[in-house]
Amino acid sequence: MNSIRIAVDAMGGDNGHEVVIKGAINAISASPVKIILIGDEKKIADALSKYKYNGDDIEILHASEEISMHDSPKKSVESKPNASVVVAARLVGEGKADALVSAGSTGSVVLSAAKYIPRISDVRRTAIATVFPTMNELKRDDFFSFLLDVGANIHCSAEELAQFAIMGSAYVSDVRGIPNPKVALLNIGEESSKGGDKMKEAYRILNNIKSLNFVGNIEGKDILRGVVDVIVTEGFVGNIVIKTLEGASKTVGRLGKLAFKTKISWKLGLFMLRKGINFVKKVTDYSEYGGAPLLGFEKMVIIAHGRSNAKAIGNAIKLAGKCVSDDVCGHISTNIHNFEREPEHEYTRLATKRYRSEN
Repeated sequence: MNSIRIAVDAMGGDNGHEVVIKGAINAISASPVKIILIGDEKKIADALSKYKYNGDDIEILHASEEISMHDSPKKSVESKPNASVVVAARLVGEGKADALVSAGSTGSVVLSAAKYIPRISDVRRTAIATVFPTMNELKRDDFFSFLLDVGANIHCSAEELAQFAIMGSAYVSDVRGIPNPKVALLNIGEESSKGGDKMKEAYRILNNIKSLNFVGNIEGKDILRGVVDVIVTEGFVGNIVIKTLEGASKTVGRLGKLAFKTKISWKLGLFMLRKGINFVKKVTDYSEYGGAPLLGFEKMVIIAHGRSNAKAIGNAIKLAGKCVSDDVCGHISTNIHNFEREPEHEYTRLATKRYRSEN
């Protein structure tokens, strides 16, 4: 029997439960995990009946309610205790599953996790992280860099930005296998004096964390160069950055289609470039990397794209399994603990206590 148990919100996402089921089938054929599908038992069972699989690999847990993309996350999490994503988070929080995967609304996933899954000791705020394609000037094995936070928090303190950096570095080191990943702070200039007081203080703290490979500030123009492995920012800014990159990718694709329709010479040019274009499509395809980790909880939470297809769901489940296998949450906990106990960061420990008492 597989020892890693992944709780999957079978009713989350824009494409319906059948896509989630197909993704789960894909995952168990490629990853040593047990999947607990949570949602309408009859619908799940009917969808599963189309596939051949080992019955020990998949379990169904009935949840009588759903939270749609149009529902208010806060109201729904409170008023629908039997919603699939809420039940899934509760299962993980009770230790009956090791990780959570959902393609439901980001707000409902974050709030469900916050309600039932303990936060790592000393972590003040959780952060949503995501990978994005770059020009890979670091010559890594893949073309991705890691950005956090991209939406869990609107604004945060300098100390919280430092914690995001520690969490992001631990994740990239474990999941992507990059020792001592390069970390940068997104700012309006490269100099340490740039930005307001918060950004200057964040720079100072990051620069003094001996266990972190902090290389300084990074400007917006350098985000896509791939000169660092981890970029740290507030959720308000990070969300705008990642949505802008998604929009730019769609725009380039549409312009290519228009060019193909316009001139014979352009058609020939695009034909000659087809291998390169297909490569770009592959590295910008969110289904390749599954989902965005929600970092800061004692158990791993993966938020898949709302429009996820079966491939994306399968990869999100495999990513969750790898995070559990690599003990990413445990490493984040150790690194955060060490950071907060460093003598020069004693004031951040006291600030954490004040924050916990006020929230």
